[in-house]
Amino acid sequence: MMLMEAQEQETFRHVRGSPTLQDSSKESSHGFSSAEKSAQIDTSSAAVSTATHRLRNLPGTKEEKLYQWPQRPLESIESAFALREYLQALIRQDPHNIELLITLPAGQDENCWLYEHLCQICLELNYLIVHLEPECTPEGCPEMRAEEWKYYCATHPTPRECCAIDYLTHTLDGASALLNNVKSFPSRISVPEGSVKNFQSIARRLYRIFAHAYFHHRDVFDAFEAETSLYERFLKLSRAQQLITEKLIIIPSPLHEENSAHVGSRQVLGGM
Repeated sequence: MMLMEAQEQETFRHVRGSPTLQDSSKESSHGFSSAEKSAQIDTSSAAVSTATHRLRNLPGTKEEKLYQWPQRPLESIESAFALREYLQALIRQDPHNIELLITLPAGQDENCWLYEHLCQICLELNYLIVHLEPECTPEGCPEMRAEEWKYYCATHPTPRECCAIDYLTHTLDGASALLNNVKSFPSRISVPEGSVKNFQSIARRLYRIFAHAYFHHRDVFDAFEAETSLYERFLKLSRAQQLITEKLIIIPSPLHEENSAHVGSRQVLGGM
């Protein structure tokens, strides 16, 4: 799966007296023509370009060759987006190693790590919604439901009914807008104490996207989960951080699918 990520940049510096420059100097003194000298400069520039972009996917890169660079230790990433870049690299390496993905890296702020996880989950949920669109139509899913639960959309001045696909996109847009709000989250290295409370609200709403996909578009859910393990990651993270109460978890676990305590219960929920 292709994931958009924060750009990683490395500075390539010319070192005076480096082997490359020394070789070029020796060759130029042996009577090379202007055209040959120009060709040498072009070749040198190409090498610089390759080194400069070795941690970026260049235009025209084939899918199987994307992100073909070694995993870097978190402490070696010099970027304001270091935690996000590190998390995305772990996901590309193995999206199914959930324990590794959700484990807080040594020396990192727990709330910043949780913030980056929620941002990443929102990003990946975009792909799930894209897969749902062909069959989750206003005609096929005129209400936002998950099993017997019905939800009202809170992105309007007054919570009201939306068709499922609109509810999903409104919910994801709202969560993304909140996470990118500089008043609530002004820094990448710390999360204001007053903003931490938003994590539970965001997680509760995002859970409904998974729930609708599971109960009403199971084939899409299963195929997406087999590739990404996104729901498993989200659920374990939410439980570990106590973002969602157990009574709101309505997707049955694989070992107890037939014994779900929620079957037959009919609920109507607002946007809160």
